[in-house]
Amino acid sequence: MSDSSSNKQSKPQVADHVAERIERLIVDGVLKVGQALPSERRLVEKLGCSRTALREGLRVLRGKGIIETEHGRGSYVASLSSSDNVTPLMHLFSSQPRTLFDLLEVRALLEGESARLAALRATDVDRMIIKRRFDEMVGSQEDSNRHDPRVQAQLDHAFHRSISEASHNPVLVHTLQTLSELTLSTVFASVNNLYCRPPQKRQIDRQHSKLYHAVMEQLPEQAQRAAREHIHSIRDNLREIEQEEQRLVRATMRMEGWS
Repeated sequence: MSDSSSNKQSKPQVADHVAERIERLIVDGVLKVGQALPSERRLVEKLGCSRTALREGLRVLRGKGIIETEHGRGSYVASLSSSDNVTPLMHLFSSQPRTLFDLLEVRALLEGESARLAALRATDVDRMIIKRRFDEMVGSQEDSNRHDPRVQAQLDHAFHRSISEASHNPVLVHTLQTLSELTLSTVFASVNNLYCRPPQKRQIDRQHSKLYHAVMEQLPEQAQRAAREHIHSIRDNLREIEQEEQRLVRATMRMEGWS
């Protein structure tokens, strides 16, 4: 076999290897959806490959739909979920009121485990991000000018998401990301219905603090228990409010002579 034919065979192998290395960075959460890829020079240094091999590897990833390139923006990680498949299912779920409680059951399972893993696996950088998200969430609640339930729900959600990302389990993180919009709706329900009730708000604050400290102090069992107890108590409080409102409706109907 000639040297030229040998080189033709080796080039795709090098490009595939480069593509696999970048895929691993995405799966591990080092590169996130929508995030711009580092400069060509930095990638060449990090991956230990030539510029030609890097460009070929990026071409492979573009072909798979894993990265996209736009003029003026460069290359970035593409959305990895197919909206064609996800949207109808998410629409069906979001249209059913009972889904709220189903989602809280799923959150208790997944976030309990992600909190346990975060306590075991979080790096110094992970803990710095978790602290930042916790401080932002607490700070927004103390600022009377920022009592927008949607903003508070997003900050609350970001705190929980930072813990799940620190689990370093890509499948678990991706599963929670796929449910992100629905999960945010449960957080909004909590903020909108419970933050305005002082006893429930104090309970949520204590639970967030307990979860935060368990993860930061690397206490896996306590972190798992804190996450589950937090979500279970939200479920119970929302059910109680729902029952109260139904009782109020029935009482009003009796007063107005409906029964």
